[in-house]
Amino acid sequence: MKIEKITNNKIRIILNIEEISSNNLDLKDFINNDPKTHKFFLDILNKAEKDFGFYTKDCKLLIEAFSSLDEVCVFTITKFSTKKKKTTLKLKKQANKSFTSYAVYKFDSFDEFCGLCELLNKSNLPITNICKKISLYLYNDTYYLIFSKLNLSYRSFKKLFSIISEFATAIPKPFHFDAKIIEFGKPIIKQNALKTGIKYFV
Repeated sequence: MKIEKITNNKIRIILNIEEISSNNLDLKDFINNDPKTHKFFLDILNKAEKDFGFYTKDCKLLIEAFSSLDEVCVFTITKFSTKKKKTTLKLKKQANKSFTSYAVYKFDSFDEFCGLCELLNKSNLPITNICKKISLYLYNDTYYLIFSKLNLSYRSFKKLFSIISEFATAIPKPFHFDAKIIEFGKPIIKQNALKTGIKYFV
């Protein structure tokens, strides 16, 4: 587990799946706001208070959670001043009540992207059910496929990214890198990149 102090009112906790499992928890417990997760976060807050002076007494907490494809979970905890004496924990959820995450894959050439589209066309995977937004960008003469709002609980999730890994390389820390690509890169296909690629390049 790694704890980073971002500001006086915000910290970031980075954990891998094994660390979560060792506490007898899984991602569904966080999605459902299971009572077990409250103790988990309180233990983290005690450590943050000891190591960084991150005091949360008489504060309301907002906990935002993201999960990446390299099996790393990132929790951002922000504290707000309140007159209430009791500390409350609030897990921020997306509208669909499922974990979301981001992923970025790098292709050596556009032909590699076309090869992926060709294989996905044969697989008949429900791509739109696995990810709500997929974009293709060109940045520094390299093509990047950006996945936003991934549904990690969908049954075909692992199969899709197993196929993608045959043609592209995953960017280890996509959370900040995708913003750089979007800001400085050239959009090739802004929406439904894989479905569009299958339609026009297969």
